[in-house]
Amino acid sequence: MDRGTERDVPPSRGTGGGAADPPSPEGGGGPADAGRVPLAVVVVDREGLVSHWSTGARRIFGVVKEEAIGRPAIDLLPVSGALPEPDDDLPDGGYDGYGGYAAYDGLGPGLDSSLDRGLGYPAAGRARLTVPGLDRDRGRVDVLWWAYPLVGPGTERLLVLAADAAGLHRDEPADPLAVERIAPAFALHTDFPGAAELARRLPEILPSMSVDESARIVAQVLELGYPVLEFSQNDRVPVTPDWGVARRVERRERRERAARAAAEGAPIPQEFADDGEDLEYVAVRERLEFLNEVSGKIGTSLDLSRTILEVSRAVVPRFTDVAGTYLREQVVAGEGFPDGVPDTTTMWHRVALEHTDEPGRWDDVVPVGEAMPFPAHTPFFQCMTTGQPVLVPRISEQLGHAIASQFDKRDIRPLITGRSMLVVPLKARDVVLGFMILLRHPERALFNDMDRVTGAELAARAGLVLDNARMYTYQESVAETLQDSMLPHIPPRMAGLDIATRYLPGTLLGRVGGDWFDSVKLPGARTALVVGDVMGHGLNSAAMMGQLRTAVQTMAALDLPPAQLLRALDDLAQRLGDTYLATCLYAVYDPIGGELHLANAGHIPPVLVRAVDGRSELLDLPTGAPIGVGGVPFEAVRVRVDPGDRLVMCTDGLVEVRGEDIGVGLATLCESAAHPAASMDDACDTIIRALNTRGGRKDDVALLMARLNGIGPDDVCEGRFPLDPAEVGRARAVVREQLHDWGLAGLADAAALMVSELVTNAVRHSRRSPVALRLVRGDTLLCEVEDDGHELPTLLSTGPGDEAGRGLRVVSALAREWGTSRTGAGKTVWFELTLPRRSTGR
Repeated sequence: MDRGTERDVPPSRGTGGGAADPPSPEGGGGPADAGRVPLAVVVVDREGLVSHWSTGARRIFGVVKEEAIGRPAIDLLPVSGALPEPDDDLPDGGYDGYGGYAAYDGLGPGLDSSLDRGLGYPAAGRARLTVPGLDRDRGRVDVLWWAYPLVGPGTERLLVLAADAAGLHRDEPADPLAVERIAPAFALHTDFPGAAELARRLPEILPSMSVDESARIVAQVLELGYPVLEFSQNDRVPVTPDWGVARRVERRERRERAARAAAEGAPIPQEFADDGEDLEYVAVRERLEFLNEVSGKIGTSLDLSRTILEVSRAVVPRFTDVAGTYLREQVVAGEGFPDGVPDTTTMWHRVALEHTDEPGRWDDVVPVGEAMPFPAHTPFFQCMTTGQPVLVPRISEQLGHAIASQFDKRDIRPLITGRSMLVVPLKARDVVLGFMILLRHPERALFNDMDRVTGAELAARAGLVLDNARMYTYQESVAETLQDSMLPHIPPRMAGLDIATRYLPGTLLGRVGGDWFDSVKLPGARTALVVGDVMGHGLNSAAMMGQLRTAVQTMAALDLPPAQLLRALDDLAQRLGDTYLATCLYAVYDPIGGELHLANAGHIPPVLVRAVDGRSELLDLPTGAPIGVGGVPFEAVRVRVDPGDRLVMCTDGLVEVRGEDIGVGLATLCESAAHPAASMDDACDTIIRALNTRGGRKDDVALLMARLNGIGPDDVCEGRFPLDPAEVGRARAVVREQLHDWGLAGLADAAALMVSELVTNAVRHSRRSPVALRLVRGDTLLCEVEDDGHELPTLLSTGPGDEAGRGLRVVSALAREWGTSRTGAGKTVWFELTLPRRSTGR
């Protein structure tokens, strides 16, 4: 078609919230009523199947949405060149299964075929279709179409817009050929006055989708060319979609024409039947469809922050242009809040803000994360106190000033004045959790009573979803707090070993579980290392973990052998209830003897990394049954270790991935544990990176790594003394002499005094065996006195005339730390002294 000299025709403003009728073209009675064009919108996915089919598409093509979705688009659409070519053998070049049509390309030869070669060009055309079931123009419909190829991360491949050319001219046009001159075309949106307005309104053409998705498609449409109608030889008008419910006069005229057709005995045309139906009912049905779509998009998880974003993005731009979500401070913090109606002191956090304006326009003025109260004169306060939506058809200058007065040093009047506003409460169980502020651009249709009802229903559904997420977040927060309070803060260095730990909560379901680790100081400079895993997740598992960890600490303080400790723990779990099931790995490290004593209760085996050659191995331990099963014996093994060896203990959440053999995870654990690292923390991080990046992990993880440094013979002094009070002096002399040899003469007096008190008590209360004394030089000076008496000494209150009870008071006053513990033969009383700073680098 010859275009001649093109003249841009700007769209004029009219009632109804959009562009009205453009000027009539020169030289003919063109489509003077074409300002707002009823459009069909179809989206085709990358498989060539229809993924979106609008109500307008049903009216033009005669196929309902349920039948169109999922069908090959080539069977439904006359989009020449944008889809694979039709079968030439079919009559009239039509598509199989749809009917024949005669099509021509409104852009000229060659452009449509460029799409078939995969180039990113749009195509447009016109087709006369035979539509089954319709009796318009003797069964043929005159369709104008525009097709945009889409690229990007989404599933969309093609956006198709279509319009019925019969609706673009007067019933009796001055020029009967005017409609024949109409052709779909493209133009850069900057070719028209009011280009920014056109770009802003373009998302109205698109189906309901998120702001990010629509922005991606809008950018491509604007780059490829804005859809326009070209008629005559030199006039072009931008396409402005018409989505509103027809006016009552139009509905009455359609019904009258349908009634006349029925009175004459003629069948009612399908288009009259469609147009003659109760359009208010259609509008209600479309609102229900919208609510159903929104319900499917929100509540996909119980994550509160994600749910908030889902609620905001579900309504922009389909229902509103701006959506700001506010929640009570306690909801954001995952806490409970007092009963009763909110007041002017209630703090509300702005947790989300979605809009279709240019980026940054809202973000700098009303940033997400801000907390503020709302005065009683505002619509927001009315909404949150009554729990009912508040409709403001148009924000006046006065109301805009009243709202803006709350924002210190920020003038938001340009953002809100003149816009239509709807404030809807987010309620659940008759409690207001927050509210949403919905704003429409001044050019868009005002919020009405139907919108108020729709917004209230939307808010009710969103409020319930938010409340579920809030309650889940609250329970999760309680469980995390409980678990964090129960996880120990293990010192990085203990007698003869260095320790590093990691705890990771679950990434998907049940983020809080019952995994734990611990270390317990034992007599003889030994240390107990524990890793356990309570079966299950959530608050109950965290509480059960706390009980079992406390029991392990108590039994370890009694110096029970590993197998005996697990047996006692199993008995306790059975007494607590039949739901108490856990796995546990218990190891005792003797740094002086260079030995590990281990027992396992259904736990994954530990990894031992040898310092000599860097080789790592899974220790072969008797597995045993989980704690709580009962009736199964536990066995312990002893493993010789050398200074520098590393022991790695973890829970199965680190190595187990659904759908994968656990042996793969154990092999990865061995390999990563053997990797050299500059520090213990770096070694733990290496293991976490190697195992946590495989994906699919849901369980929480506890990891404990110990470098077994050992304590050499030169750092240990031992002696035994008969049960004779005279031996107390010899014990003091031994202590003084050894501390002088170690260069710790500054500690000799205090150490000798405390040893004197402890040995005196041991000689007095021991029954037969000699008193044993041991000095260990490590990060601290450890002194242990052991006898065969089973009664543990306690710190007593003493008066001026009391002779007993002063020894432990002296020890308590002078020692860095002291304590008592039972042994298999009796008891041990020990104390520690801090080494001088110059002696720590020996």
